[in-house]
Amino acid sequence: MADPKETRNAPQSFHARGDANAVTSVEIAAAALSVVWLVVAVWYFLAGGAAASGGGFAVTLLVVVLPVSMIWVAAMAIRAARVMREESARLQAAIDALRQAYVAQSQAGKGQPPHPQVVKRLDDLGGGIRNLESTLAMLGGIRQAEPQPGHSPAPSGADDQPTLSLGTPAEALQPPLSTDDLIRALHFPETAEDTEGFAALRRALKDRNAAKVIQAAQDILTLMSQDGIYMDDLRPDMARPEVWRAFAKGERGRTIAPLGGVHDRSSLALAAGRMREDPIFRDAAHHFLRRYDQLFANVESQLSDEDIQSFAATRTSRAFMLLGRVAGTFD
Repeated sequence: MADPKETRNAPQSFHARGDANAVTSVEIAAAALSVVWLVVAVWYFLAGGAAASGGGFAVTLLVVVLPVSMIWVAAMAIRAARVMREESARLQAAIDALRQAYVAQSQAGKGQPPHPQVVKRLDDLGGGIRNLESTLAMLGGIRQAEPQPGHSPAPSGADDQPTLSLGTPAEALQPPLSTDDLIRALHFPETAEDTEGFAALRRALKDRNAAKVIQAAQDILTLMSQDGIYMDDLRPDMARPEVWRAFAKGERGRTIAPLGGVHDRSSLALAAGRMREDPIFRDAAHHFLRRYDQLFANVESQLSDEDIQSFAATRTSRAFMLLGRVAGTFD
């Protein structure tokens, strides 16, 4: 049986396509202006204006055709801008729907885990919106930086960043990420209605170092959810802030053993088995642990003891505690 949501969305898409092909007020206005211009031009030439001006046939044709052509070029540009704005709105609505489905499914406890293709679909739709917005900016005469055609974006793990003139990194123009936004983003939004959580997540994704950890955490959380491992089910023993600071300064082994405060046997066993048997899961886990280690080492000096406690309570940190214990980081 078809999904009721898909049934409701189908007529909207159909009518949107039909409206895009229909005659609009823009075409009517362009046609009216063309007729008015042709009438004025015919009256002028019949009244003897052409003979008085001494223009030849080519000049006469240019005077008649060029304004009409410009009218229709402007009309087509306005129509294209309107169609792309509508398409951008539909893409944004699709992103919101996918986001709500993803969050609701990932927070559903032991329900069906979110499908990895959801994240890829969100990225594709986001890229479509950016392309549409770039085109709209060009039509409006605004020069806006955009990727070169045929050039694929750099992978999330790449260190190279686009630079502006005189070698200034593009990220240098972004305001620094606040501690509250970083902690909120690492915890991920609570529900689909958590507007503050999504706003913090968007701001964090503009920061290069934070974005790497968030993307790695999203990947590993999705993989663990396939085995029924959810961070909200874990109740780890929280280590003291000085233990976290020792970890940031490079201490390993028994000194930082309290960080492995996850004692849920089921989750530990499932994660350890997946680590041994699934090379994709193992690579994703080690990649996440490296990114988390680098981020915390960079921000530790800026965090108060209370901030460290909040940092350690996020879903991302719980995943670090679980996987770090499985990987032997705290041995």
